[in-house]
Amino acid sequence: MHPTAGRFDQRVSADGGAAHTGGCHIAAAAARRDRMTHTAQRTSISQISPAAYQAVSGMEKYVRANVDGHLLHLIKLRASMLNGCAFCVDMHSTESLADGMDGRKLFAVSAWREAPFFDERERAALELTDVVTRLGERGVPDEVWDAAVEHYGEEGVVNLLMAIATINVWNRIAVSTRTQPPSA
Repeated sequence: MHPTAGRFDQRVSADGGAAHTGGCHIAAAAARRDRMTHTAQRTSISQISPAAYQAVSGMEKYVRANVDGHLLHLIKLRASMLNGCAFCVDMHSTESLADGMDGRKLFAVSAWREAPFFDERERAALELTDVVTRLGERGVPDEVWDAAVEHYGEEGVVNLLMAIATINVWNRIAVSTRTQPPSA
């Protein structure tokens, strides 16, 4: 287990109270990664329940037909990074490069807020990806939703939501079943 797993990291906030830094979440993710290293795949959804696999594949087919391919690569890669899905990060970074996506931009997805490579439309989609993937008590803040609608319109945002939902389903399947990327 990671040495800091379960520790609640705190700092003092401006008002003198304790503020959560999120270190415990990082430690928990590190502990999960430590446990998962070199583990065998648990099961194959496509073999055990082809109908379930086809249902998610149907969502994937819809998304591919309704979201720009370049933007879809960014969404899939970002959500997969946030979810710690090695299989999906590997697959989507490999596909992105094969489709001609700029490597610098691709590698900067993990730090998109600080990187100069993304236009306002992409930033709106990446922010929506972040808040939907990490859906918290507040849900999706109005400012995030409004920025997405401004750039994509209502139908476009629905399609982005479907893309984000779909990759999150794939990530959860792959992480839960311990699906590993192919050997290098």
